[in-house]
Amino acid sequence: MKDMNFLKENNARKLWHPMAHPADSMANPPDIIVEGYGVEITDIDGHKTVDAVGGLWNVNLGYSCGPVKQAIADQLERLPYYSIFRGTTNDAAIELSWMLSEFFKPEGMARAFFTSGGSDSIEVALRLARQYHKLRGEAGRTKFLSLKKGYHGTHTLGASVNGNANFRTQYEPLMPGCFHIPAPYTYRNPFDETDPARLSALCLAALEDEIRFQDPSTIAAFIMEPVLGAGGVIPPHETFMPGVRKICDQYGILLIADEVITAFGRLGSWSGSRHWGVQPDFMCTAKAITNGYFPFGAVMVSDKVVEPFENDASGKGSIGSGYTYSGHPVGAAAAIACLKETERLQVKDNAAERGAQLYDGLIRMQGKHEAIGDVRGGHGLMCAIELVSDRATKAAIDKSFTARVHKVTYENGAMIRVSGNNIILSPPLVIEAEQIDTILNALDAGLTAASKMG
Repeated sequence: MKDMNFLKENNARKLWHPMAHPADSMANPPDIIVEGYGVEITDIDGHKTVDAVGGLWNVNLGYSCGPVKQAIADQLERLPYYSIFRGTTNDAAIELSWMLSEFFKPEGMARAFFTSGGSDSIEVALRLARQYHKLRGEAGRTKFLSLKKGYHGTHTLGASVNGNANFRTQYEPLMPGCFHIPAPYTYRNPFDETDPARLSALCLAALEDEIRFQDPSTIAAFIMEPVLGAGGVIPPHETFMPGVRKICDQYGILLIADEVITAFGRLGSWSGSRHWGVQPDFMCTAKAITNGYFPFGAVMVSDKVVEPFENDASGKGSIGSGYTYSGHPVGAAAAIACLKETERLQVKDNAAERGAQLYDGLIRMQGKHEAIGDVRGGHGLMCAIELVSDRATKAAIDKSFTARVHKVTYENGAMIRVSGNNIILSPPLVIEAEQIDTILNALDAGLTAASKMG
């Protein structure tokens, strides 16, 4: 490690951080994390905390997963890189494509296209959706529908279907032909509806209305997260995603499941689509595919989508998307080992158990802290609390309050993620009961301290 004084003096001085204002990072330098073991991280001053964020939704197996680290080391020794562009491939990419198609067989997935991460995967799926319709003689199907509050990365197409202004307004105009419908967000929605089943029906009606308004023959795909993540952990009613699938089928629209967060066990199921009993046309994956140890992603493709590509004789089925690091042998080797360990440990079961413990603890905490307006979760290790200054009006809490919560929670042993007025919790899927208690106790201390401010 570099000299501690050097690191502290130069923290945020030469580095712009994602999703942060440069001036704020300089005024409030970020925590410098230097070690990770199990589900705990240690900062430059030796302060150890439970990582309640799981890296960035991705370190499902924790920070000391030996098989994945060994697979990376072995692959680096044998073949550190080679392209899989037309004419060459590598053994790790071949093996991983087979493993993933078997793993996602219940979702109807038949092929894999490898990328460098989640934003790449979204971009590829949206592009392939348009190409699919062109191959079938429906070149007019170019539009995309998505949910308000949804997050689909930061590439141009992904940002265009994002449903959160924070990721859009500074970069507009974005891609034309992208339209949004209300999310099944019971705490805040334009229908003032608090019943999840009724809200689901209203949102589905809004989707069908938008399809008819736009003209079904102009729409390529609808993209959604099975549970909205960065938008504040918004789980839909169980009728919503199946209802979307039915409507898409009715109008010949492809369904893209953004599983970048939800695949590989986080919801207590192996995927969000499987959680809701849906077979999408595409599944976008990344994050936990390598446990965060190597940048890698995969777009999974259904048999329905495969057919016009592989049976094309015109040459227009050639895939004009790809990245230098698509199918990177080190990333593929990491993913193979990660998938084996994920299945061996059956982490989805622990995610369901510990997720219930975390969610129940947050519900109890809501009774103690007036600042908690809403608690969301109940599906694996994916929870959030929404902080308000007034429960009656649902007015968002001041930023100084959330900053205080974050600081004191960290001091008391848990790293949390603040997103707007939401506190998001997504710890590794191998977390134990005592460590969930640590998160809850630390968060309670943070809320208590913030409530006592001036």
